[in-house]
Amino acid sequence: MSEVKVNKISPRTNCGTVTVGDSGDSVSVSAGVPVTVNNNLTVSGDLKSAALKAVDGGSIISQCGTNITLGASGDTINLAAGATQTGFGRTGTVDWDTTAKTASFTAVSGNGYFVNTTSGAITVTLPATPSAGDIVSVADYAGTAGTNNITIARNGSNINGSAADLTISINTSAITLVYVDGTQGWKGTQTSNLNDIELQPEYITATGGTITTCGDYKIHTFTGPGTFCVSSVGNPAGSDTVDYLVVAGGGGAGASGTSDAAGSGGAGGYRESSGTASGSYTVSPLGACVSALPVTATPYPITVGGGGSGSPSVGSKGSNGASSTFSSRTSSGGGGGGSGYGYTPVDNYGGPGGSGGGGGHPSVPGGTGNTPPVSPPQGITGATGPGGQGGSAIAPNGPGGGATSSINASPVKRASGGGAGGSGSYPAGAANTGNGGGAVFNGSGAAGGSGIVIIRYKYQ
Repeated sequence: MSEVKVNKISPRTNCGTVTVGDSGDSVSVSAGVPVTVNNNLTVSGDLKSAALKAVDGGSIISQCGTNITLGASGDTINLAAGATQTGFGRTGTVDWDTTAKTASFTAVSGNGYFVNTTSGAITVTLPATPSAGDIVSVADYAGTAGTNNITIARNGSNINGSAADLTISINTSAITLVYVDGTQGWKGTQTSNLNDIELQPEYITATGGTITTCGDYKIHTFTGPGTFCVSSVGNPAGSDTVDYLVVAGGGGAGASGTSDAAGSGGAGGYRESSGTASGSYTVSPLGACVSALPVTATPYPITVGGGGSGSPSVGSKGSNGASSTFSSRTSSGGGGGGSGYGYTPVDNYGGPGGSGGGGGHPSVPGGTGNTPPVSPPQGITGATGPGGQGGSAIAPNGPGGGATSSINASPVKRASGGGAGGSGSYPAGAANTGNGGGAVFNGSGAAGGSGIVIIRYKYQ
């Protein structure tokens, strides 16, 4: 093996290039011989090394098989200011800030926080405009969240699909929240106990009608047309549904001659919910198992049906009452009562409606109730003539029927059929009862009573 010893190899011209070896050759440096580059090292091809070392001898990058390691034990690896990374992502973990928080603050994605509520309640506000994969963890530092709660404020995004804040209210609880999408928002994962995390109660806020209160419940009563305007929908921990009573106008009675009594007016249709969403007040059997209605932040037009007019003279039946409406609930007006003896059959029959009007001429049937049909039925069929009593919300026909509800804090019976038969004097239906008009012997029919709409919900 030949050996050439020189102190320096320089190019023939200034700034020229010195080439060592030819294409295909290998140039080797003996083991243990250091190579020093005093300025820039430019490599036009691949630079391969099992380990790239720092000046202190620690590894910057090292490889063992297919495993590539950045840094050495004890090192901190940072991205330069303005640099970004892709392809790494998070695996559902956070970097914990071990300095406990003692005042309200806004969280940063990727961080976990120990929150010390020894001195008072603290609110942790989630990041605004989050992106999918953002993650925040919160833990009760001193075990005092049961006394001084930790509120996790949603900051415009949903939490677990609800537009409501969360409250940590049991000592030593913790939760990790990961942002998923605009529908579910922040989803709770890795909680110390799912029962530890409670929705902060929010309640329905609304205007319209005559407003009264009964304990924690508001009652909106509409005796005429109006608008139930919801400005806040609340949540399940507070209130997000409303109980209701919707009664239509009662039908007017037919007129009677000297021979037969006419039929009385049928009651307006009667529809109500069970009352369990707003205090479990007493309702009629028609409301049993009927769910309260969910609401959204929007105006709800209210229609209150007027009572049907009574027939002024023998030869025509009474008029039907008008419908009442709230949201998806419509109650039909009561059927008019049939006319007295001696006139065309169509005028003798009771009219169909929420409850049917009573029949006039002997053996003539009353009008069909629950028309159009709903479930539970809004009323019953009127009685057969002569002098058939109008149908009621609940049997029997006539003034003895009707349904009772305490939705407005006291029991009131509504939607009774009008009275008829014999030589008695039966009155008109009272306003806002939905009662049918009474039929008097040898006289004009009485008018039905107007309807009513009542809405009730928890407000605090």
